[in-house]
Amino acid sequence: MAADLHCHTKISDGSVGIEEIISMAKRRGLSAISITDHDTTAAATRAVIIGKRQQVNVIHGVELSAFDNQRGKQIHLLCYDCEAPDRLEGLCRRIGESRRKAAMAMIRKVLRYYPIAPEMIVKCATGSTNIFKQHIMHALMDSGYADSIYGELYEKLFSPEGGSALVHPELPDFKEVLELIHGSGGIAVLAHPTIYDNEDALDELVSLGLDGIEVWHPSHTESDVERLAAFASYHNLLMTGGSDFHGMYGYKPHPLGSTSMPDEHLQALKSYKEHRKK
Repeated sequence: MAADLHCHTKISDGSVGIEEIISMAKRRGLSAISITDHDTTAAATRAVIIGKRQQVNVIHGVELSAFDNQRGKQIHLLCYDCEAPDRLEGLCRRIGESRRKAAMAMIRKVLRYYPIAPEMIVKCATGSTNIFKQHIMHALMDSGYADSIYGELYEKLFSPEGGSALVHPELPDFKEVLELIHGSGGIAVLAHPTIYDNEDALDELVSLGLDGIEVWHPSHTESDVERLAAFASYHNLLMTGGSDFHGMYGYKPHPLGSTSMPDEHLQALKSYKEHRKK
């Protein structure tokens, strides 16, 4: 059996609800899942409760957005098994407000060229804590301007290399986020190190108390997995993994459980705090 500890729901930028993800996990026979929505613990807290009812092992999680100011890169930290989620609420609200400002600016840019009704974007984002690029693209699809979420129009509007409508939110420094994760009693794991080219920050993260690395991720090649696993083993870090499931809002098709982590590493995560206390 295997665990998928990186899943997103409608509460952030996924297309599937909490109940459906838990039902899929049960049918797939996954040993555990974690709902790691962006910058909100709302789904995670509900998922743990629903998981108990459905007899699915759900680990409390959240994916927190941050910035590496020294290197000028975005960086994401996964927080697992948080003991006091309320201690992250101020951070989540701050990031959420910054995301909202960026989303409004992106919508204004899109509406200059594509006369869609703003209400269509709001409808696509129903249930989410924010409006994400996927919601804007979904509305453009519904209006006939695109035939997929990702493709030529997405690249034109939102490509990191000069997308005409792309606006980045202001994000807190990763050192602050890491400190708040530990202050909430959570386990801090660097998410998908290759996506934002964060490997050059690993030594600093370890010195600041990083607990683990997401080794298994759809974006990682076999050599990435070997390299990251070797680094984690050398520094005695936890190794986690997951499909980064977003449903139809995923960049590529990645069904729940299609990328997972071995049970031995799930057990290491679950017993980590006890070992740390000793």
